[in-house]
Amino acid sequence: MLPATLSRLSCGAARCSRGQRALSLFSSSGPSNWSKVVSDAEKIVGYPTSFMSLRCLLSDELSNVAMHVRKLVGTQHPLLNTARGFVYDSKNNLQMRGLVVLLLSKAAGPSHAVSDLLGSQDMVSGIYPSQRNLAEITELIHTAFLVHRGIVDLREWTVSDGPLKDMQFGNKMAVLSGDFLLANACTGLAQLDNTKVVELISSAIGDLVQGVYFENSSSAEEDSLTDGVDVETWEEQTFLAHGALLAKSCQAAMELAEHDKEFQGLAYKYGKHLSLGHKLNSDLQPFVRSGVGEPAAFSLSAAPVVFHRQIVGQERWHQQLQKAKTMRNQLDYSKLLAAVQSEKGVTSAKDLCCYHGNKALEAIQAFPSSEARSALENIASATTKF
Repeated sequence: MLPATLSRLSCGAARCSRGQRALSLFSSSGPSNWSKVVSDAEKIVGYPTSFMSLRCLLSDELSNVAMHVRKLVGTQHPLLNTARGFVYDSKNNLQMRGLVVLLLSKAAGPSHAVSDLLGSQDMVSGIYPSQRNLAEITELIHTAFLVHRGIVDLREWTVSDGPLKDMQFGNKMAVLSGDFLLANACTGLAQLDNTKVVELISSAIGDLVQGVYFENSSSAEEDSLTDGVDVETWEEQTFLAHGALLAKSCQAAMELAEHDKEFQGLAYKYGKHLSLGHKLNSDLQPFVRSGVGEPAAFSLSAAPVVFHRQIVGQERWHQQLQKAKTMRNQLDYSKLLAAVQSEKGVTSAKDLCCYHGNKALEAIQAFPSSEARSALENIASATTKF
C-alpha cells in the first residue's frame, strides 16, 4: 500500500551522468497540440515583442557561444544538445515559463488599490513593464541553470565521448555562459526595486540548486541500481528542481501588481501544479509512446518507475533490474519498460499528472474570465493529455 500520494489519487543536472546527457527544455516532449496551445497564448501577451530584451541578450551571448561550440562537434558533450534546443525548439520551449508569468499578469490585471508608483507605469497589452521584466528574469535564470546542468562529470569520461580536452572546454563554456546569464538575471532582479520579489526569486534559485543536488544524487544512485526515493520524496524534490522557479515567479508577478495574499497564493499554486503536471507528462512519454521503434533510455527516477518500484517492492524490483541486464552489464530498456508497464506504475503516474493539472485549473478559476485565463486553462489541460 503506498502512502498518502495514492490515497490522494483515489480522490480525484550541474553534473550529467552517462546515458542522461540529452537536456530538455520545458516541452521537449508532450502532447501534439502543445505547440498550438503555446502559440495561441503568445499572441495574447503581445508576442513576439514580449521578450525583446531577452532575445537581444540571448542572441548576443549564444552567438558568442556558437562560435566556440563548433569545437564540440563530434563529441557527446550535452552543451551541443542544449544549443540545438535554443536554435530549433525556442518557439515552443525557450520562453514557456515567462509566458505563463505574462499570462497570469494579464489575467489578474491591476489590483484595486494601486499605489502612485505602480500607477505611473504604462501597461502594455494589460501587463506592467515590471511584470515583463520579471518574465525575462525568470527565463534567464532557467536558461542559466539549463546551461549549467550540461556540465559533464569527467570522471565518467570515455574515449567515445570525444577528446578529453574538448570535453573540458565544453564544461568551461557551460560554466561561464551560465554564470553570465545568471548575473544578468540578478542585475535585473535588483532593478525591480521590490524587496519581497527579490526574496521570492532568490529563494527559488536556492530551491533550484537544492533540487539539482538531489537529482545528481539520484543519478549517482542509478549507476549502482539502488532503490532511490519514494513517491512523496520524488514530488518534493521535483518541485524544487522543476516547479519552484515558476511558482514563485507567478507569485512575484502578483506582488508587483500589488495584489493581496490570496491572489498571490492562487498564482503560486497554479505555477506549482502546472510544473509538476508537466514533469509527470514528460516522464510518462517513453511509457505511453513505446509502440513506435525501439524505446529510448529513460531515467530510473522517472515518475512511472518510482511508482512501479514502490508498488512491487524492493526485492522484486531488483529481480527485474537483473533480468533487464545484458551480457555487457548494461540495461535493456525494452525489457525494463515492459516490466514497468505490466503493473500500475504508469496508471498511477497518469492519475497524479491529472491531479496536478486539475489543481492548476482549480487555482485559476478565481481569476476574472478573459482570454488570458482561457489560455492558462488550455496550458494546464494540455499537460494532462498523453
